[in-house]
Amino acid sequence: MTSTKEQNPRKVSIFAKTLYKELKVQGFGARDVISLAGELLGMVTSEVRTQADAEEE
Repeated sequence: MTSTKEQNPRKVSIFAKTLYKELKVQGFGARDVISLAGELLGMVTSEVRTQADAEEE
């Protein structure tokens, strides 16, 4: 889900809380949540690098 328009920070916060609660209900622990956060950051980093490389060309 790539969007060029800015999202409401409150929506993102609500989504994060909902996702966290659901992960806990499903039995995921703190290490799992941290691992997920790392994976998400890695994906975003890769996307930003790809976009930056495309803009340089």
